[in-house]
Amino acid sequence: MTRICALPTEEVRALQNGGKDAYGNPVERSTSHGGGNPCRHCLTFIPEGAEMLILAHRPFPTAQPYAETGPIFLCADHCERHEGEGLPQVLTTPPDFLIKGYSADDRIVYGTGIVIPQSEMIARAEAILENDKVAYVHVRSSRNNCYQARIDRS
Repeated sequence: MTRICALPTEEVRALQNGGKDAYGNPVERSTSHGGGNPCRHCLTFIPEGAEMLILAHRPFPTAQPYAETGPIFLCADHCERHEGEGLPQVLTTPPDFLIKGYSADDRIVYGTGIVIPQSEMIARAEAILENDKVAYVHVRSSRNNCYQARIDRS
């Protein structure tokens, strides 16, 4: 059994309240065009016309060779963090994703990375998590490599 983990609320609130991104830059504010702007906190698409944040994010505790940094979107207004066992909206519509396992020291576990159809993603993530070397799985865009969410063991 697995659980989809969105970005922590404390981290998101700091960004929504004027914090700096992973590069130390102010977050950018923009307006969502709808559909293609997934918030990494509520894990829903930011509605068309809603204000959103664009920023560089590093979903790792420290900078190191495997700590990829890339662009993400967040709702500009406070939103509720995705919780629960259901598949969040942002992971239901793309046809496929890049998933890969990471060790407890935040290094890629080689042999776990795969571009997989959306319908097979959870089953494959669960299989990856059966490997004792894997602490968690990242879900990324298969087209742009943007971080989407993290999958942990329940």
